[in-house]
Amino acid sequence: MELKDKPENFLILDSNSILHRAFHALPPLTNKDGQVINAVYGFLLMLFKVIKDFQPRYIAACFDRPEPTFRKQAFTEYKAKRIKAPDEFYAQIPITKEILGLFNIPVFEKSGYEGDDIIGTLVEFSENNHSSQIKNIIISGDLDNLQLVSANTVVYFLVKGVKEGQLYDESEIKKRFSGISPSQIVILKSLKGDASDNIPGVKGIGEKTALELIKEYGDLGHIYEEAEKENSKIKQTIKEKLLTQKQEAYLSYALSQIKKDAELPIKLEDCFWQGFNKEKAREYLLKMGFISLSKKLPGDEDIKPLTFNNKINKKNKLKKSKKQIEQIKELETKIGQNLKLW
Repeated sequence: MELKDKPENFLILDSNSILHRAFHALPPLTNKDGQVINAVYGFLLMLFKVIKDFQPRYIAACFDRPEPTFRKQAFTEYKAKRIKAPDEFYAQIPITKEILGLFNIPVFEKSGYEGDDIIGTLVEFSENNHSSQIKNIIISGDLDNLQLVSANTVVYFLVKGVKEGQLYDESEIKKRFSGISPSQIVILKSLKGDASDNIPGVKGIGEKTALELIKEYGDLGHIYEEAEKENSKIKQTIKEKLLTQKQEAYLSYALSQIKKDAELPIKLEDCFWQGFNKEKAREYLLKMGFISLSKKLPGDEDIKPLTFNNKINKKNKLKKSKKQIEQIKELETKIGQNLKLW
């Protein structure tokens, strides 16, 4: 996809998702004060890289809130099988928010809503209130955000930890999901369910059958309209599963659909990225023990492929084993190269 004029990129960070990826991808790095800081470290690696590659005009960071969401209130078993992350993970969230403040990146969150709903609201606001020259780029490790993809919105999906990613536009989604559109991903989850979120779907219907139904009938309403016909074209065994689990299918639809109407004090000018105070940012990064990152701040003229300086980090007591050093070196040198957009 090409444009004659350079688009104004709007980076929308799925912050909890990025932090989770980094937390599990990196070893439990600690600084001189004993704080585990691996998730923050990985988050910053990704942030610096996408700022450098996408050159955004606007940036916003979206977070989950700890309070129960409307989905949990509607279905108490929602995400019930997920194992709670350790305290070392949650302790890094306020650190990340503090760093985002240093970088003049606004944080959006709202009690009762997931980060995905905040992302959806920002995308809706951007697409409905501003010119098509603004291109939304969602940075996430969560495939649920693919339903938000449109002509003006793409998802940069983290494939392996935070070091590799794939850019999803409408054409890439059709390739991956046998021709269905981004908006139909919600219907796919309504039928096949989602084990990670404990969304039930229709038991006995897998992805292949769900995709066939979607391609034939378009949406959930038309699928059930056909299933309820006496002489339905849908196979009897599939028809029975659909009819006996209709309530589960529509519940799954409600749970899977990203909200776009969270009441937020959004102003595009608040997301305008004017850069940051490099000296204050460096001072904070050095305080945290992020020596190599302090030398690779976005906008530095001498930015080179990310490397790891073992001697400097050793002097500053950042505790890493030889194996951890190699893992970080590999992560830094391989992270998201040659990204292409529009």
